[in-house]
Amino acid sequence: MKPIAQKWWTLFGVGLGVFMSTLDGGITNIALPALLRVFHSDFPTVQWVALAYLMVVASCTLVAARLGDLRGKKRTFALGIVLFTIGSVLCALAPGIRALALLRAFQAIGAVLMGGLGMAIVTTAFPPRERGLALGFIGTTVSVGIALGPTLGGLILGVAGWRWLFLVNLPVGIIAWLVVRRQVPDDPPAASGERFDIPGTLLMFLTLGAYTIGMTMGQRLGFARPPVLILLTTGLVALIGFVAVERRVRAPMLDLTLFRSIPFALNLCMGFLIFVVMGGMFLLPFFLDFVLHLPPQKAGLLIATVPVSMGLVAPGAGALADRFGSRIISLAGLLVTVAACLLISTLHANVSTLGYILRLLPFGIGIGMFQSPNNRAVMQAAPHHRLGVASGLLALSRTLGMVTGMPLLGAIFALRIGAATHGGPAEISQATHGEIVTGLSWTFRFAAVVLLVSSGLAAAAWRGDRRGNREPVA
Repeated sequence: MKPIAQKWWTLFGVGLGVFMSTLDGGITNIALPALLRVFHSDFPTVQWVALAYLMVVASCTLVAARLGDLRGKKRTFALGIVLFTIGSVLCALAPGIRALALLRAFQAIGAVLMGGLGMAIVTTAFPPRERGLALGFIGTTVSVGIALGPTLGGLILGVAGWRWLFLVNLPVGIIAWLVVRRQVPDDPPAASGERFDIPGTLLMFLTLGAYTIGMTMGQRLGFARPPVLILLTTGLVALIGFVAVERRVRAPMLDLTLFRSIPFALNLCMGFLIFVVMGGMFLLPFFLDFVLHLPPQKAGLLIATVPVSMGLVAPGAGALADRFGSRIISLAGLLVTVAACLLISTLHANVSTLGYILRLLPFGIGIGMFQSPNNRAVMQAAPHHRLGVASGLLALSRTLGMVTGMPLLGAIFALRIGAATHGGPAEISQATHGEIVTGLSWTFRFAAVVLLVSSGLAAAAWRGDRRGNREPVA
């Protein structure tokens, strides 16, 4: 086969794998209310179908890249396809909600191997003059997967049932594996001197695990109970231990020296906070199902409002950042998102389809305005020889934000429902429309406060740049 054909086959195979893993998040989230009913589960437990997946991705994102260097990127990516596809089939056969959550964690191992290496394989396959086009295709594939996930998930859920949400990955996974195995060129492993940061990885997993289990258990038992307090304390101690280890280990999972640059640290922190709020988006399918009683097909279309508007706005926001600077555009995006959270907090049981869209549309627009300029600012603030590490930290901050935000905003939601009923732990399936609306309203008011903090950081950084800061980000 001619090299000119092989590089496009490589792009196709990698694109299929990335699309499959990206699509899965939106497909699964739209099914959470249905899974709660099917398995006769409760709100804290069903969150783990999404949380288990995100927790593994957050813990292993930086490790996956190093594994690709040690074993070869093609072999590792192909292994990721196999694990993700097998995990998808096992998820479809899950006998209960806890088994499904565990299998989602297994599935996530495959996803992180694909997501951590796809860009690297494509970069190697294409000459420098064509890499922008190829990487743009992968970026478009991610955007399409995110946008299509809720819509396709709602359609499958309404027509065929929840198990088919996972079985659709089987033919895609087989095709992607065949293309990668036959068409992607082999790459030699790195020198054997490379090492894993095993202590850092384990401490990261312990931090996230103790925090997420504690936050979801607190929704059921109450946050003053000893087991919950022990778990949250364990998470805090593990986080302190993780920072201590990363400062001393020879090949750290997380290079903390990058945070000596204040502009870099500020932009990464702002990105983390906005994805904390994004973690609360998993509540909207419960509102559409339990309050508006919409069929899955329509709910999926409405959930797609945010990712579609994000994808449409992001390219233009990046172009504006090139012209006017990243700071002012990302600050404007944050302020729009604050206003959007306050609008979402006004959702009610009689809201129309148009009313829902008009409340959610500014949220996607604001995040689209923020994300591209902020990514540009992070990469520009990083030293040139650490751009790869900076890119990995960007991806990690997004996942960590989601892992942090889901149980945090879920806890606020559950506590407000409980306070509106009998003051104890809440169960959404037994709550009234008014109680669910009250919980959602308080949750997104809190989200607006989080984004106001992020806006304050952006405003301070912008003023610093205007006063002649020697580390301008834009």
